[in-house]
Amino acid sequence: MYVIVTIKDTVRIPPDKFDEPIEKVAAEILNDTYVGKIDKKLGIMIIVTELLDIEIGKVVIGDGAAYSHITFNALFFKPNLHEIIEGEVIEIIEFGAFIRIGPMDGLVHVSQITDDFITYDMKQGALIAKESSKILDEQNIVRARIVALSLKGQTSKESKIGLTMRQPGLGRLEWIEEEKERKKK
Repeated sequence: MYVIVTIKDTVRIPPDKFDEPIEKVAAEILNDTYVGKIDKKLGIMIIVTELLDIEIGKVVIGDGAAYSHITFNALFFKPNLHEIIEGEVIEIIEFGAFIRIGPMDGLVHVSQITDDFITYDMKQGALIAKESSKILDEQNIVRARIVALSLKGQTSKESKIGLTMRQPGLGRLEWIEEEKERKKK
């Protein structure tokens, strides 16, 4: 889920940037500082979307930089437990598949792909269901549910998102359409 949040912060504007527009400099500094960082309550910051208020900066003795209190809007991506997402399979490994969901990746373990027994085909780089012959490849688009969520550390690399595709209406989009057609008949 994406959400826009209003935040207040103090930004250090270095003296060599005083001749540039403060809005541009402040947005660059905020984006450089926070984009890609995780806040456990807000999620991962994507971008500063709008500067709402910039107070006149105060120069600190011995530093020479101006410190300005800034209120801004930022776009965050916050995955929620039990949320249904769509994403692209970006990597197939022996024990599952990594799914790109927005700016983060989740893992669907082989036991959570289908009710069928799954094997890893190293030549194809795919996961194949034994009875139904369903194949999961890289670049497939899938629908999954978030079943485990751990937003730890400062970046998305340190966080973990566990996914399942074993419930009705979930799986590779082609599988879902095939199931709908089968139920119509």
